[in-house]
Amino acid sequence: VQLVESGGGLVQTGDSLLLSCVASRESVNSYGLGWFRQAPGKRREFVAAIGTTWADGVTAYADSVKGRFTVSRDNSKNTMYLQMNNLKPGDEDVYYCAAAQGYEGAVKMEWQYTYWGQGTQVTVSS
Repeated sequence: VQLVESGGGLVQTGDSLLLSCVASRESVNSYGLGWFRQAPGKRREFVAAIGTTWADGVTAYADSVKGRFTVSRDNSKNTMYLQMNNLKPGDEDVYYCAAAQGYEGAVKMEWQYTYWGQGTQVTVSS
């Protein structure tokens, strides 16, 4: 599985961005999918996750993004999205998408994910 993120960029505080994660080489419809982010010198942290159709598309969010970010997936396009609203300077990070082979739920632990994208930079100016 190859994952490619897009949609990052430079925005102002309060703006919105839509990140996309397109999977290729193999369908990820049976995989839990997730978003993580990482700042320089810090550990990668969980942002949001979404389960498979068989798990009713269950979602999970980090407390810091609840109510502002929405994760979704389009299985027909082998794609996951992260709609980010009301962005804050603290959201500035490199955002990574990931696929958890063998997990159908909304998994939050980095070690549960098998495949990772290369990341997309989100910069929020105050």
